Amino acid sequence: MTERAAPVGVFDSGVGGLSVLREIRQRLPHEPLLYLADSAHVPYGEKTPEFIRERCRVITAFLLAQGAKALVLACNTATAAGIAELRELYPALPIIGMEPAVKPAARATRSGVVGVLATTGTLRSAKFAALLDRFASDVRVITQPCPGLVERIEAGALDDAATRELLAGWVGPLLAEGCDTLILGCTHYPFIKPLLSQMVPPDVQLIDTGAAVARRLEALLDSRELLASGEARVRFFCSGDPRRMETVLPILWGEKSPVEFFAG
Repeated sequence: MTERAAPVGVFDSGVGGLSVLREIRQRLPHEPLLYLADSAHVPYGEKTPEFIRERCRVITAFLLAQGAKALVLACNTATAAGIAELRELYPALPIIGMEPAVKPAARATRSGVVGVLATTGTLRSAKFAALLDRFASDVRVITQPCPGLVERIEAGALDDAATRELLAGWVGPLLAEGCDTLILGCTHYPFIKPLLSQMVPPDVQLIDTGAAVARRLEALLDSRELLASGEARVRFFCSGDPRRMETVLPILWGEKSPVEFFAG
């Protein structure tokens, strides 16, 4: 396998990173892709930074063993906890992470009030605090942790009564405070954009960063002459029950695919 034809490795605590994988596939249709859902340990948002860093090391080693030429941490919590260490361990490897879209949200808001829906792990991270200091000094940012939402999305429950009830309890207070821009600070959350759009006024913007990550990946691969040009394939791995992931893939990815078990 030539280096150009090598795959890009993408991972998340579960299936949420498929929202990022979808953006990558749309922008880079010729890139072979590996996607690993660490579903045995989902969600990362309630885990310690030390635990998440250890998972990042194990998963990265596996994806590199599969021939990955680049790595995408399709998880805000994993990025906050582990990307700095991975870049130290693999200085020659192109590594791209996620971060909540504080900068574009601060630019987009008209009311000066921005809401953030995210996991507890993302909201309490130093990386998120630094983003606020750097880009949101002139706006009011209201954060809202969303415990239980990742699990609903993992189950493919994107529009049922329980998911609606959870979202209403979080979004209602943000709107009451004048938020006109909502940051989707977890890669799982773009899957409930249609539901969120029904619950907020039409002038409230919903912002995530999947497309920006795909653009960044394209630029990085291009700069290193690593863009692929052949036929692309996607392989899926899961540390939990592969059959469960196979059940939700048609809902979240849009097509059926076999899922291989990852025992790491």
